[in-house]
Amino acid sequence: METKLFDREGKEVGVVKLADDIFNQQINKVLLWENVTALLKNQRKGTACTKSRAEVRGGGKKPYRQKGIGWARHGSIRSPIWRGGGVTFGPKPRDYRVNIPKKKKFKALLSSLSAKAKEERIKIITELTVDSPKTKEIAGILKKFNLEQAKTLLSTEKIDNNLKLACRNIPNLTLKRVNEINCLDILSADYLLMTKNALQELEKRCATKK
Repeated sequence: METKLFDREGKEVGVVKLADDIFNQQINKVLLWENVTALLKNQRKGTACTKSRAEVRGGGKKPYRQKGIGWARHGSIRSPIWRGGGVTFGPKPRDYRVNIPKKKKFKALLSSLSAKAKEERIKIITELTVDSPKTKEIAGILKKFNLEQAKTLLSTEKIDNNLKLACRNIPNLTLKRVNEINCLDILSADYLLMTKNALQELEKRCATKK
């Protein structure tokens, strides 16, 4: 499989080969679902907390006598049916993290890359270095690729401070090192914009996991 190689001006300067064992694999939707749901669970903080009737302050005294006044009987003002009372079966802090086997992570990464390649939503650029932390420069490059309105995952082999600051304030743009991307990053983006060196680094990463 081949795709076009572009320079910073968005002009085609050549062709690069996309390895079939990375970008032309069978798309396993079930495996992608398992990985995406696990990654989303791992992002949850799990800090939601409510108080039960045993934890709410007060309510130790019976609010009024049992019989003779025509009201429903109650034993505590902190009952869940009272305003200000405890919560029945409310959330408590918990750990939502799920462990994903390494082989499943790798297969899901290949499936997501193959899906983007088959949709022709992978763009390879010769290089992407900036001399100063100016948002305008990166925004201009995205505009030349018609990506200013699209959700874009920008992947490079390394990220210096200038590039990080230049990309930070651009909406719909996610900057990540190629060795850190996962299937959720790829599937969440409309386009994957990758430098040529990042592509080579990705091939090395995948070669070590075969």
